[in-house]
Amino acid sequence: MATTVPPSQKTRSGGAPAAIVERPHPRSEIVLIALFTVTPLLALLAAVPVAWGWGLGWVDVGLALFFYGVSCLGVTMGFHRYFTHRSFKARKPLRIALAVAGSFAVQGPVIQWVADHRRHHAYADKEGDPHSPWLYGTGPVALVRGFWHAHMGWFFQRNQTNRKKFAPDLLADRGIARVNNLFPVFTLATLILPALLGGLLTWSWWGALTAFFWAGLVRVGVLHHVTWAVNSICHMVGERPFASRDKAANFWPLAIASFGESWHNSHHADPTCARHGVGRGQLDISARVIWVLEKLGWAYQVRWPTPQRLAKRTPQRG
Repeated sequence: MATTVPPSQKTRSGGAPAAIVERPHPRSEIVLIALFTVTPLLALLAAVPVAWGWGLGWVDVGLALFFYGVSCLGVTMGFHRYFTHRSFKARKPLRIALAVAGSFAVQGPVIQWVADHRRHHAYADKEGDPHSPWLYGTGPVALVRGFWHAHMGWFFQRNQTNRKKFAPDLLADRGIARVNNLFPVFTLATLILPALLGGLLTWSWWGALTAFFWAGLVRVGVLHHVTWAVNSICHMVGERPFASRDKAANFWPLAIASFGESWHNSHHADPTCARHGVGRGQLDISARVIWVLEKLGWAYQVRWPTPQRLAKRTPQRG
């Protein structure tokens, strides 16, 4: 696959072409991206020896699971299924809560995240896809390079997806724009809150430190790599029961940790559907939470996989 930027497409109004990328990331942003991607990874690598016999308790485990659930749902149900694909509608308090919860995952501000993902779907596994693992070709070395690029290497590219082209609706939403601009605050909060709760629950500085490590750094690191694995692994290996314009695949081992996001072929075959795990036995935690929110009246006009909708999906040939 060529690495050149695809030709610009004309705007709907027929005016000047709108580029898919805008300003380059400043070098300071690249440094911060490196800091917040590498630091959680190092914490994750250090987790095993730290856990061996000391430094980990039930308070840490409980806080880690709680903050993982909140931040993971913020990404899967909020950033992805709601803000990117509009698979359901949400009352204003829920909309703001989803934007804040997704920010707790430290995967970038909500508007940039959505712009990147909409661009991914527009050019999936073709020129212009920001994180396709097939960027360099299909040979062994090319796939190793492609895996690294799709998993986390693409974060270090200077070109930034054009938000005006791919997320104009969110730029015009004052509430979401405010949450977007407060991303640095939420990044600090997602690390400080576990430490604060850990200290209060154990009434000790040691409890605050271990909670900061496990429910803060390690939790962010695990969620990073689960999310990135959907970009990398789920476009390389797995089952493809439905026809799609790309190489997205269903990879069942990630289904629980990703809260249903790894049913990726099903998702790319019908991006606006609220449930990705449409097959028998395909666990989709995010879809179940959306179902609960619908029953509570906080989510509505949910796009569920009805028989008519499923019938429109074309089975993969061969």
